Parts: sequence; C-alpha cells; structure tokens
Amino acid sequence: MGDFNNYGGTDEENSEIARLTADVEADTDNFENWEKLIRACESLDGGLNRNSSPQALATLRNSYDRFLLKFPLLFGYWKKYADLEFNIAGPESAEIVYERGCASITNSVDLWTEYCSFKMETTHIPHLVRELFERAATHIGLDFLSHPFWDKYLEYETRQEAHDKIFDILKRVIHIPMHQYARYYERFRQLAHTQPLEELVSAEELARYRAEVEGEAVHLGLQKTELEVERDIRGKIDQFFYLTFQNTQTETTKRWTYEAEIKRPYFHVTELDHSQLANWRKYLDFEEAEGDYNRIVVLYERCMVTCALYDEMWFRYARWMAGQEGKGEEVRNIYLRAATLFVPISRPGIRLQFAYFEEVNDRVDRARAIHEAVLDILPDSVETIVSWANLERRQAGLDAAIEVLRAQIASPTVSIYTKAACVTEWATLLWKVKGSVDEARAAFSKDADAYADSRHFWQQWFDFELQQPTNSEMETKHLELVKRVFTQMCTKSRLSLGIKQELGRIYMNYLQNRGGKEAMKDFLDVDRQMFGPRSVSLAAKAKDGKENGVVPELDPTSRLKAEGRFYNYYELHADPDENAQGLADFN
Repeated sequence: MGDFNNYGGTDEENSEIARLTADVEADTDNFENWEKLIRACESLDGGLNRNSSPQALATLRNSYDRFLLKFPLLFGYWKKYADLEFNIAGPESAEIVYERGCASITNSVDLWTEYCSFKMETTHIPHLVRELFERAATHIGLDFLSHPFWDKYLEYETRQEAHDKIFDILKRVIHIPMHQYARYYERFRQLAHTQPLEELVSAEELARYRAEVEGEAVHLGLQKTELEVERDIRGKIDQFFYLTFQNTQTETTKRWTYEAEIKRPYFHVTELDHSQLANWRKYLDFEEAEGDYNRIVVLYERCMVTCALYDEMWFRYARWMAGQEGKGEEVRNIYLRAATLFVPISRPGIRLQFAYFEEVNDRVDRARAIHEAVLDILPDSVETIVSWANLERRQAGLDAAIEVLRAQIASPTVSIYTKAACVTEWATLLWKVKGSVDEARAAFSKDADAYADSRHFWQQWFDFELQQPTNSEMETKHLELVKRVFTQMCTKSRLSLGIKQELGRIYMNYLQNRGGKEAMKDFLDVDRQMFGPRSVSLAAKAKDGKENGVVPELDPTSRLKAEGRFYNYYELHADPDENAQGLADFN
C-alpha cells in the first residue's frame, strides 16, 4: 500500500485511503482511525463486489487483516469480513475468515453461532455440519449465555428430522446452568415421555430402576403388569431428571447475581467502570470456590474478552492456572496472548513475568529474548534492564550481568537518566554480589558529574554509604563519606528543592542518631540551607540561578525525568479498592 495508484479507487479515494493509512500507522492504538480506514476501503469503487478491481479487493483485505490482527476480539468485524468474502469470492473464502475469527476469539457465542448458521446454509453434508457444531460446543457450550448456539443446533437437527439427536442435545443441555435453562428442560421432558426407556438412561440405571420397582411391588404384595412396571420406572426416571433440573436451577441462581451485573460482555478499547471489574473479581472468586475446572476456564476466557486490556486480569488468570497440576502449556499460552496481543508494551510487567516463567522452565534463551524485545521498543525501561541483568547474574554470573548494564550505558538510544540507574545497579552488584565496597564506591564516584541530575543516582549512593557497617573507631570516617555524598548532591545536581529537602531529612536523621560531638553543627547548617528563608537558604536560591556554589534547577520537562522513581511491577501490586467509582484506568 505504497502509492495512490495501488488502492484501486479514484484519485480522490486513493488519496483519502493514503491519508487514513498514515493516521493509523502513526497511532496504531487509535480505534477510531482504524474504523475510518475500514469504512473507506469498503466504499471503494462504489461498494465492493466480485467484479471489483483486484487492487481494491487487496486494499480491503489488507486493511481488515491488519485491523483484526490488532483487535482480534471484535467478533462483529469478523462476521462482517466473512460476509464480504462470501459476496466477493464465495463460501470457501468466507469459511476461511470464520475459521480465523473463531481461532482468535474462541469463546464468542455470537461468532460460533453465526459460523454454524453459515455452514447450515452452505453445506449439505450433515456430518460436516455436526462436526462444526460439536467443535463449537467444546468452546462455548458451557457459556451462561450460550442459548442462541444451542437453539441453532436444535434448529439444524429439527430440519434434519433427527429426533434422536434432538433428544441427545437436550439431555446434555439440561445439566448446564444458563440463562434460559428452564425451557430446555420443558422440551426435554415432553420428548422423554415418548422415548423408549432404553434411550432415557443407561442399561445399568434401567436395571436398577426395574429392580427397585419390582422390589417395592413384592414388599407390598402386588403383582404388576409389564405396562405398570414401565409406568413406575418412567416415574422414577422423571423424578431423577427433575432433580437434575432443580440442581441446574440452583446453579443458575447462584450465578445470576454476577451475570446481571455484567454490562459489557464484549471487547472494546474503552475503559470499564470500577464496578464492572469488581464484579468480575467476585464472579471469578465464586467460580474458583465452586471448583469445577472447566467452568472456571470458561469464565476466565469470558473475562479476558471484556477485560483484555487490563493486565491485572491476565496476571490473575496465569497465577490461577499455574496453581493447577500439569498446566504449564496453558500458563504459557496465557502469557503469550497477554504479551503479544493485548497488554501494551508500555506496561512490561506481564512480559517480565512471562520471562521468569520461561526461565523456571529452562528456556533461558526465550527469557532473554523477551527482555530484548521489550528494550527494542522501550530502551529506557529501567525495570527491564535491571531484570535482564539479574537474569544473567543468575544464569551466567556477575560478569554477564555487568555486561548487560555496560551495553545499555554505551547505547546512544538510552537516556542519561536510565544510564544513571544502570550505574547504580552496577555499583550495587559490585557491593552485594562481589562484596567489594571499594569498587562499588568507585563506580559511584567516577560518574558523579555525568549523572548529577539523577535523583535515583544520589538516592542510591546515599543509601549505599548509610548502610555501611561502622564502629566507634570508624564513625568519623563514615560521617565524612556520607557528608561527601550529600554535599556533592547539593552543589552539583540541579534537582528541585523538594528532592534535596527529602535527602536532607535523611542526612539530618543520620547526624542526630549516629553523629559525633560536632554533628549538630552540620545538622543546623543543613537545616538552614534546606528549610531556612530565601535570604539564608542556598537551596532556595538555586531557583534564581547559580549562587554561592549552588547550580540552578532543571526546567520542568527535564526535572520530571530526572526525579522519576523506578519500581518493579510487583512492587505496585495492591488490593483493588472494591468501592472505587468511575472508569478504571488501564494503567
């Protein structure tokens, strides 16, 4: 789709599609731009049909393919695409689209039902249609809202006049808690009255019921005819199925409260309300407590359509599946879907969790590749860099970890503030892994001028010095080292007054609790410099420009980067606020 002549429309249409394509490529997450592009492609040549130009058809297919690769959970667009292919190229092409769509959104009752309906109308070989219905049933048969699918299946067998198969379907459905469970039972009960006893229950169950009826007759001293025996057996079987109905009714009622609160059961790119997320959490808690593996998976898969852009739910699904015996591949599939399709790379936590999963399963190369893939897009992801360095430390040793950090520090695409974080991690490894305090201190000192504007750099160096063990003989030397870091931070960095005050409080606390005879002099000097009025506060004067050895502060944009804090994704996990209101931000 390079130049205007390749789109298959008029010059005006080609120009418009070129513009919309550029808009999409500039921001692939913008759903509205994609919709505009799809509409423009559909209207090419006055509306596409089997006589449209190959270029116009290629343009349409290319746009749909890219759109549905980006947003694979939009069942309505899969249906629309299949309809277009049917009109353009016939049933074989439409079937390919349906297969792709059902593979992309395996638990869509609507899409599977539409596919089965399409197959009913275009295929006249019953076993092929039934095979499709049975495939669909494995994916959506347990869905609480699966009644349109079961209705379609029953409709097909009614057309075929396959009364035995209708009865078999109803016999399955009456066990499933679903929205319209009662009408299936009523139809089943009506048919059951006309079925031979052998079709109602297994041979073993039938023998048991016959023995019960005959035993009761003997106990009462009655001689029953075969017709009376059959009548009593039917009564017992009817009672058995009524108990099944009552159980299904009970299970349906348990779920009704949660189902009634689901306001958006489909995927969309906009946020959900907090109340919707809270309901999904409660519903999953309930189903997990019930303990039926298949029903739990069905509910998670439904949830992952509605909540696909919330990594919280992907974490939960993976953690739950990891708790099931022998489900390693299922866990991997959950991570793959989250990382490659749904959770934006700007939130790398789920990808790092995936990397740890692969590492645990002796796929270290894949774990490395995941880290590399994140950094290709987010070169300043400190969390990912540190994670990768520690992956190498665990698997190949300290030198391999340092090599990762060295490569990032040397990279022209990495910001000065990320490099500062890499230096602090390097120093920390030298200190805590190699056990060399001197080498760690040298790493900090060597780069103090280069990374003077990084809050993280000074915070880590300060913490490093504060954590060194001391005794009464070493306390004076220790104070000098701590003071040196604080003094350099004050004089060399362009951090805001608030950050300097934050570190100043830590230093004042140190002076008070561990300082010697002269410590209170430094304490009062820091107090004046950090918290005194402008006329005597050196830090405050930094706002006006360099004076008395204090450099001016950074501009607001640079300051935001320089003073940023770095967290591991798991440090930010918190119990959700179930009383939160409004839209739940994806981040």
